[in-house]
Amino acid sequence: MTESGPVPARELGHTGVRVPALGVGVMVWGDMTQSPRMNPARNAYGPTSGLDEQRDAYEVCVAAGVNLFDTAAMYGDGVSERRLGELAEGNDRVLVATKFPGRFFSRADSLPETLDASLTRLRREVIDLYQVHFPVRWMAIPRLMNLMADAVEAGKVRAVGVSNYSADQLRAAHAALAERGIPLASNQVQYSLLHREPETDGVLAACRELGVTLIAYMPLASGALTGKYDATHLPAGWRRYRAPFRGKAALAELGRVNSMLRGLAETHQRTPAQVALRWLVQQPGVIPIPGAKNGRQAAENVGALSFELSDQEVRALSG
Repeated sequence: MTESGPVPARELGHTGVRVPALGVGVMVWGDMTQSPRMNPARNAYGPTSGLDEQRDAYEVCVAAGVNLFDTAAMYGDGVSERRLGELAEGNDRVLVATKFPGRFFSRADSLPETLDASLTRLRREVIDLYQVHFPVRWMAIPRLMNLMADAVEAGKVRAVGVSNYSADQLRAAHAALAERGIPLASNQVQYSLLHREPETDGVLAACRELGVTLIAYMPLASGALTGKYDATHLPAGWRRYRAPFRGKAALAELGRVNSMLRGLAETHQRTPAQVALRWLVQQPGVIPIPGAKNGRQAAENVGALSFELSDQEVRALSG
């Protein structure tokens, strides 16, 4: 429940699976001290949180009806899946999305074994959304989709998605699954007010044409859309050396967008981050999955569902 009532549910693609209008990315959950050192979950998003803070985030989200949690076998070498499984065990209202493969150089034929390992870590019998994490030339899309279809028919997966797929790769995956009578549920790609490539590279158009949900990761652009950072106040760690914090043009755009977000936040008595998330929520066929390290961040994310931007405000942000 949000302040204004129940969280609205949406169909995930044409799968019949109903999901909230906002999900949760749990890439940084788990004991990251046990993960490989060169791991984005440890390096790209600032300091990680502990079990109690992650439990608070989980409980705030579930209580609000934001019950879609996205993880991956690769995140922390399985520690993110393990933590989510620990927190969500026995709660059949929780929807879990995870991803194959577990290693970058894995082969397609390892999918059944990797899926079983994810199910064990997640303490579940079925994955609600199983996604191919990224395309690589040594794993043919038709082969991957047939293995995904086998998993659906075996009752281990409810819906099949992809991630980081181009428009052409998306069409190939959709066609391969269609031969097995299974719809492609989603394509998870980076999308935010500061990363608009899906609008120009054909991915968003292809998703809408095929009835595929676009799941937007990094919807707050690594924290850039929280209003905390500008050209003179950069984040600590590796983030300051990556987009959207690197370069004069990027910092100028960051300043322009955050100025608009602050104005709208004041109008709606919300935060800039909530306005940025709301812009995505109101895009047809798009579900953002912001991260939440603790209960405070989770509550702020959930607040994006309890107000609405006008059409004029959406157009102004989109311009």
